Amino acid sequence: MDGIIIVNKPDGMTSHDIVTHVRRKFKMKRVGHAGTLDPLATGVLIVLLGKATKLFSKFVALDKAYQATMVLGTETTSADIDGKVIGHKPYQHIARKQVEDVFEKFIGDIEQIPPMVSAVKMAGQKLYHLARRGIEVKRKPRQVCIKRLEIEAFNPPEVKFYLECSKGTYVRQLADDAGKALGCGACISQIQRTKVGAFSIEDAVDIKDLNESHIRRWED
Repeated sequence: MDGIIIVNKPDGMTSHDIVTHVRRKFKMKRVGHAGTLDPLATGVLIVLLGKATKLFSKFVALDKAYQATMVLGTETTSADIDGKVIGHKPYQHIARKQVEDVFEKFIGDIEQIPPMVSAVKMAGQKLYHLARRGIEVKRKPRQVCIKRLEIEAFNPPEVKFYLECSKGTYVRQLADDAGKALGCGACISQIQRTKVGAFSIEDAVDIKDLNESHIRRWED
């Protein structure tokens, strides 16, 4: 079987877990995914089957869209709610307009430093493997492009926002950087990837419902 599946990844599973599930479901080895989602994150994950695995670079290069929630006043080691809390700061004085002004500064081409809990490789090792051993290394900033960044709901300490961005953008790092710019710190409590290129969450199948009818034939 050659093709792609648009999966709606659930909370708690890794992208690799999804690949393993698909391999077992269809009894095939050549399965991969295009664009890692954190265990905390849900939403659109493109799974590649058979010859379509050769198209990894094409799919991973597509722009992404997310809906996410950041929590003002809380900083963690991983920049998300699952990490160890390293600081609490007052956030009650932060107004919606302040967050909007900070978000405006991030729109366009920006540089991000990949978080230590990311899958970026340095010296042949993924950063999150080093992070698990308590090792932190210096990371080079990467250029990404933020195309839209808008508040959808402002209920402090929670700020729900919508993001459209280029490949390689770390949503958790964006929240961490925005929190620092606001002076109160912030971390992510929820992320849903709603779109990858032309594929939206409405196209995605829940992993429990997956069957051969969901395989889209794909040739390039």
